[in-house]
Amino acid sequence: MRIDLVTAIPSPLRAALDVTVLRRASHVVDLHLHDLRAYAAQPQGQIDDYPYGGGSGMVLKPEPIFACVEAIGGSPDEIIFLTPDGEPFTQPTANCLSMKRHLILLAGHYKGVDQRVRDTLITREITIGDYVVSGGELPALVVIDAVSRLIPGALGDTQSALFDSFQDQLLGAPTYTRPSEFKGLHVPEVLRSGDHARISKWRADIRLRRTRERRPDLLATPT
Repeated sequence: MRIDLVTAIPSPLRAALDVTVLRRASHVVDLHLHDLRAYAAQPQGQIDDYPYGGGSGMVLKPEPIFACVEAIGGSPDEIIFLTPDGEPFTQPTANCLSMKRHLILLAGHYKGVDQRVRDTLITREITIGDYVVSGGELPALVVIDAVSRLIPGALGDTQSALFDSFQDQLLGAPTYTRPSEFKGLHVPEVLRSGDHARISKWRADIRLRRTRERRPDLLATPT
């Protein structure tokens, strides 16, 4: 897979893209970071301007965005804009995107982007939650991380991602490791029993109970 991230502030992202699963997945994910200012039409590198009709904040100009996407080239499967009014990012969305060959992510900044970019260039708009952050850079990292870990070869344990929370609309089960007793707190006996059938049933039961208690909305959502 190839992922291109287009942003107005690339510097803080370089370090973040070199850690955890994003670094381990570098052999299966070809990741490129693009600085919008390099594509500005004005010599001074201006990439934003005041909104027509008045109002607060600045808006990303269309010229550098179109120029950057044209320079990236290829035939991307999706050009995704990270925005608070996009569709909610879910595990099924991550699963779907992980099967694509080429994604371009546009991180919004300031007050947003010129609507003409959204109308003619963007194929999908995504939000990571019902709140607003300073820009689309952090949401873009979330999407890249969630998608990359699903690509075969990205994780050391190839089966790990298949049993994550939300893969089957249920939350994960509790996990324990050694020692079996710590400050009077014990690992459940069933996990130490070696009885894999009992362990599987215990995990399934507790996942369902946890989901009912914490996220009943997931049980009402079609898989």
